[in-house]
Amino acid sequence: MMPLDMVLTPKGIRFMGRTFPCSIGKNGITGAKREGDKSTPAGMHHITGLWYRPDRLAAPAPWARPIGPGDLWCDAPEHAAYNHHAKAPLADSHERLRRADPLYDLILTTDWNWPDAIPGWGSAIFLHQWRRPRFGTEGCIAFARRDLIWIAARAEPGTRVIVPSSLSKYP
Repeated sequence: MMPLDMVLTPKGIRFMGRTFPCSIGKNGITGAKREGDKSTPAGMHHITGLWYRPDRLAAPAPWARPIGPGDLWCDAPEHAAYNHHAKAPLADSHERLRRADPLYDLILTTDWNWPDAIPGWGSAIFLHQWRRPRFGTEGCIAFARRDLIWIAARAEPGTRVIVPSSLSKYP
């Protein structure tokens, strides 16, 4: 493991000598990720992007991109932009990155099923803010706001996010 690895453990994500409580998919971890299965994909993923709401917080790192009103993430398996950033208007299924709630005020994107997305293998596997402690996600990894800001300020493009197939493998 590398010093900048984020490793999912039963106690949370271990990163840079600290462990941060986090939430994962409502249905746990899977080795066979599918769109909408509410599971976090097992494997070694990499941070590919950092997005933030400039109207709600400062850029956490120089490489962060502001989220604007028209920024979307396509989750329509049949669309050419599946599992990629898109701009409004988009008639096909998508997630708005600029939400009314704070969940996507800060997003670290991963390379799960990206850049060459296979239709139906899952999309939008992000690191983002949680609704509340340990409340399951749709497949993402979610954190308390202050922890996510700390992580985002120190993560870099390419930082590995290691999700073991079984959390019992890691103390």
